[in-house]
Amino acid sequence: MKKTAQFNTRQIKIVNQAVALAEEVVSNFYKMSASQWLSRKYDVKTFADLLPEEIVHGPFAQIIRYEGRPLDSSLGSSSYDFYKICIQDHSILVTIDKIAKLHLFPFLIYIIAHELIHIVRFSKFIQHFDASYDEKQIEERCVHKITREILSPVQVEGIDHVVSFYHQWLLPHAG
Repeated sequence: MKKTAQFNTRQIKIVNQAVALAEEVVSNFYKMSASQWLSRKYDVKTFADLLPEEIVHGPFAQIIRYEGRPLDSSLGSSSYDFYKICIQDHSILVTIDKIAKLHLFPFLIYIIAHELIHIVRFSKFIQHFDASYDEKQIEERCVHKITREILSPVQVEGIDHVVSFYHQWLLPHAG
């Protein structure tokens, strides 16, 4: 069985830095204070902490929705949506190895900001999590546009290459 590539200790530190910056720019864009920031109803995990069913091949990340409930409550009325951003280390590492202009830190900022925007939109009922395929394609273009807008003023070396890499998602796809 082939071992799947995953982030090393140095790269995990980069993930943490990217998460912090992505949270900051997305919360600023949506004008959310730290206490409002989705009341911590999401988590970001890399390959080492994913369950087998949370690992996919192709996408750089995926969001999985779980039902959360406070530990001290057995009532269904206290349940809430809990989102898990599942970072797909293997797909990211292969891509940055193939495309010389892509670097891990700016690439992760884009990926994580993009997923956080989805979560904000789900949480504010702007988009349904269980949308149809066509609705999801429209939503992807919309979220890529917002991600580009949010990241345009961010001064991180290489972010322009990442934005260019994702430019294709702004265009309608031929069916």
